[in-house]
Amino acid sequence: MVTDIKYKSVADLKPGERGVISGFTDSHLSLKLLEMGCLPGTEVRMNYAAPLGDPICIKVAGYNLSLRIDEAQIIILES
Repeated sequence: MVTDIKYKSVADLKPGERGVISGFTDSHLSLKLLEMGCLPGTEVRMNYAAPLGDPICIKVAGYNLSLRIDEAQIIILES
């Protein structure tokens, strides 16, 4: 039996929405994100997206962080 696992990432947030980081889908890029304060258990808030949707700006660990959509998709949120 095949199950399609769905999860919510930071890229799925709309401006003003919040979420709590639960993990990452890419072990290589996760190190970079961890160094930037994206730690599991940390709350993130989507601030805004550029006019064409990429990059986005999130608030994490007390500061604003700009991420490409492909980077934001790596950050998994708690459901």
